Amino acid sequence: MSLSSSNEVTQLLVQLTGGNRAVLDQLLPLIYDELRRLASGYLRRERSSHTLQPTALVHEAYLRLVDQRDVRWQNRAHFVGVAAQMMRRILVDHARKSGAEKRGGEFQKISLDENFDLSDERAAELIALDDALKTLAEIDEQKSRIVELRYFGGLSIEETAEVLGVSAPTVKRQWSMAKAWLFGQVERRN
Repeated sequence: MSLSSSNEVTQLLVQLTGGNRAVLDQLLPLIYDELRRLASGYLRRERSSHTLQPTALVHEAYLRLVDQRDVRWQNRAHFVGVAAQMMRRILVDHARKSGAEKRGGEFQKISLDENFDLSDERAAELIALDDALKTLAEIDEQKSRIVELRYFGGLSIEETAEVLGVSAPTVKRQWSMAKAWLFGQVERRN
């Protein structure tokens, strides 16, 4: 995304924070490709036969994002960071609901795609990683966000640094430490 596009997105987000909902029509075309890339990053880790497309995840996350009334959007990077969190939440919530249904819970339709199906193994992995990330966030919020943006969102070191407002070497160092810590946590659960 060019600097002028980034500045335009920031201006639109500030207007949205101020209550100007009319800017939504201008905002989506400017951020759609970036949101779709994030969604593709999340979904590339899913099994190849699932039917959910990045478009469905983008639309669900976008609807939830722009419906936020209490968020004070700072800039494009802030929006992308929150979008990555939202997409992860959508997928984890679905995995948890899927697990509950298999244990006899009531059926609940989700808005993403009725054909979306996680394998039992993948759902368990996603939930275990989410639980470990929550624990990491309590210990070190920044490392947790780095994992979320890099692993789930597919952002590069530089893109993650931009979203978080830190240097690329900081992201690289903390990414390595976070991966090692998470590996130990997830292994302990298995």
